[in-house]
Amino acid sequence: MLWLLILPGLLMAGGVYQAIASWMDERRFPPAGRLVDVGGFKLHLRREGSGQPVVVLEAGIAATSISWSPAQARLAELSTVCSYDRAGLGWSEPRRDGSCTLEQLVGELEELLRRSGLAAPFVLVGHSFGGLVVRAFAHAWPEQVAGLVLVDPVSLVHWSRGSRANTEQIRAAAGLSRRGAVLARVGVVRAALSVLNAGGRWFPSHVGRAVARRGSDVMQNLAREIAKLPRELYSTVRAHWSRPGGFLAMAEYLEALPGCAAAGLTMNVPGNIPVTILSAGNATAEELREREAWASESERGRHIKVPGTGHWLQLERPELVSQAVGEMVNAWRGGSGTEDGS
Repeated sequence: MLWLLILPGLLMAGGVYQAIASWMDERRFPPAGRLVDVGGFKLHLRREGSGQPVVVLEAGIAATSISWSPAQARLAELSTVCSYDRAGLGWSEPRRDGSCTLEQLVGELEELLRRSGLAAPFVLVGHSFGGLVVRAFAHAWPEQVAGLVLVDPVSLVHWSRGSRANTEQIRAAAGLSRRGAVLARVGVVRAALSVLNAGGRWFPSHVGRAVARRGSDVMQNLAREIAKLPRELYSTVRAHWSRPGGFLAMAEYLEALPGCAAAGLTMNVPGNIPVTILSAGNATAEELREREAWASESERGRHIKVPGTGHWLQLERPELVSQAVGEMVNAWRGGSGTEDGS
């Protein structure tokens, strides 16, 4: 009976805390770039540098333009480079209908580039799920693509299978994301991330266990990835993940992954488009075989393995990613890449 009396008050207080803190976040962390209307909603685009070809950075399944910050700063010295947030993530608005297909993602990217006044050719750089998106873009508009750089790309074969294990993994992850959205609405996620950032472990761990059995591991993994970013970006990332919208978008992209992977298998990249693939040290044998096949399908295909690295190569080794992109840019210009890619 005591909890029945206390709980509504706690939820109301948490909601007020979340609303005030979110209002403050909007003023403390304005968009790093600009918002572009792509037909009913706006996507956030961050543009730096100058020159051709234009380098387009596509983030992982729940990541944002912030995940490209170290590499983008390097690439801006070489050419025009832009990163963006897919619908519902980072500073971008959610889609009105909440749907998500690979064709839709590619169409939104093309619309964003066109309405932003960015002219082809493009060197498309995709990390993880972003690799799936840029491959599909190259299939749809090959005449606009100067080259592809795939950074530890997601496996199309693995995720298109629709196996019971994959289905259960996606259902669990999406369910965790939706529960995270509920907790974010009442300020619990914000409080947990703040405590975690200050070095506390007990409260975030218990919040994670309340969401799911491995929820605490998810929060710890999120904190570890944030720690690979420049320290000045920590607060912005925490602000984004303190909002329910990011969790809801993550659930939508996770649930769309099998369908997107299946569609991607039917979208071959023309052989005349140069392809460079960077594989992390912990890539599976199945992933490596698939990537070798992609590289062999290109007349100028390369597959580079990077020992001792994890999935977030652009955060662990931004200089290596920048070098691979720089070589692609210079090859298009008819020159030769420098040692450091700049």
